[in-house]
Amino acid sequence: MSITLFTHKDCALHNPDPHHPESPARIDAINDQIIRSGLDFVLVREQATASDLAPIYRVHDKDYVDGLFEKAPTEGHIWLDPDTPMTPETLASALMAVGANINAVDHVMQHTNQQAFCAVRPPGHHATRNQAMGFCIFNNIAIAAQYAMDKYDLERVAIVDFDVHHGNGTEDIFEADPRVLFCSSFQQQLYPFVDENHNNEHILSIGLPPGCKNYEWREAVYEKWFPKIDAFKPQLILISAGFDGHVEDEMSQFLLKEEDYFWVTEQIKRLADKHCNGRIVSTLEGGYDLSALGRSVVAHLKGMLGSDAY
Repeated sequence: MSITLFTHKDCALHNPDPHHPESPARIDAINDQIIRSGLDFVLVREQATASDLAPIYRVHDKDYVDGLFEKAPTEGHIWLDPDTPMTPETLASALMAVGANINAVDHVMQHTNQQAFCAVRPPGHHATRNQAMGFCIFNNIAIAAQYAMDKYDLERVAIVDFDVHHGNGTEDIFEADPRVLFCSSFQQQLYPFVDENHNNEHILSIGLPPGCKNYEWREAVYEKWFPKIDAFKPQLILISAGFDGHVEDEMSQFLLKEEDYFWVTEQIKRLADKHCNGRIVSTLEGGYDLSALGRSVVAHLKGMLGSDAY
């Protein structure tokens, strides 16, 4: 069992504002904590390669994608929505983030008992088919899922999203595709301000109130997510790994800690071992307190490695 970490220095190019919470310092914080924890000696690092547009067109409207390239500024930055800036370098970072996820899918599908983590930015799970929003340009995890189904003829892909903000873009993209099981948890009354009314047989979103304690979150996902994933028998599990539910992260009012991210990852790993030869691809979504982010990613990676790692 090993974990391959896909990243690239181009993910740091998107840097519009030193005060924006979604900054290149996030990747630095993750790398610092990986080295400090000693995990660097057990991870396999791979340089990601940028995606071309073909797999992106499979998920996002062509007019939306082409419009991004047409409006990309040559200097300074523009705003795609009130939260999502775009600089001359943003698309290079976004294409690299997509490419890392595609690289990771190829890696785990072509090897036995493999897992991958994509330390990339910008994140993706808020991006809908035709709209950038919530710091997100392209929906990295959705593109990875569609690519896996297209290239490897998969019929059952599970996406687990534990970011504290609801993955509305991923839900929007796969709402009518029963080949994808989407399980998410999120804080109610928080961006992007959705409810749970869109749940169906393959969409399971759990909204929890502000102040949600770790044991309340664990109970909810244990009782609802895991039986659903087990019955679905996924051929691949993808994780939208957002760590902004950490008690130290000011983006939310959840009270999670590193141990909770280890726990949920270990539970997902058990299901992956049971149903899909351990194949997991995880990609970074949120997490904005730099210290908490780095520590939480380390816990997440240890959860992939198994119970003896923590």
